[in-house]
Amino acid sequence: MHNDRMPMTRAFLAASLLAGVASSAAPVRAAAAAPVVVELFTSQGCSSCPPADKFLGELAQRSDVLALAFHVDYWNYIGWTDPFASKLATQRQRDYSQRLALRYVYTPQMVVNGVAEGVGAEPETIDPLITAAAADDASRAITMLGRAANGRLTVHIDAGTPPEPASIWLVGFDREHTTRVLHGENEGRTLKDYQVVRSFQEIGTWNGAALDLDVAGNAVSGDGSVAVLVQLRGTGRIIGAATLKPPTS
Repeated sequence: MHNDRMPMTRAFLAASLLAGVASSAAPVRAAAAAPVVVELFTSQGCSSCPPADKFLGELAQRSDVLALAFHVDYWNYIGWTDPFASKLATQRQRDYSQRLALRYVYTPQMVVNGVAEGVGAEPETIDPLITAAAADDASRAITMLGRAANGRLTVHIDAGTPPEPASIWLVGFDREHTTRVLHGENEGRTLKDYQVVRSFQEIGTWNGAALDLDVAGNAVSGDGSVAVLVQLRGTGRIIGAATLKPPTS
């Protein structure tokens, strides 16, 4: 487990996607029970991370869980540069640490629905957090995500009563990667990473009124897997989520 004790500063991501009112003709996927969002903060340079990566892959098979892997960049200096690491992932983890009143960040860490966290390699710690999040009957945002025939993405949120404004995050991710690690703590190992976040952007704010957004399909990176999160105060409780598989060829 690695601790990063660098100062934790709050960063606000500027919205960089074109958003607007969606066409009434745009297809929207039917709403289902919102999955519990599990975010893993990990690195290919961390020797204690592969068991957590494997566990995240198992969680990704569950229909009631949206699993996402954020690869942090503070392990890169040790000898292996994680090809999926980003400063954005590191900042999101630091923001969570500030929100959850932790003294430091570490890997592998899992954050469940933005309100609870634990060591990502310990299913016995994480599974009860997922169960508790699923049972939470606090106000939720009924969220739908669709893909129009022209490839554009549509986001719909029903009218509701959020306790405070919520950020709408659009996520692009890859379902799986296999990497041969040549240096660092995992030197010589072939690692499998799952649900690897490749882009993460704030596309709007939900204040309770019914909302429709429309964004270009190429605004997200990855293999075509897309998710949307509705999250209080940016890194608070996640009250809505939906996901889309890559389009069929």
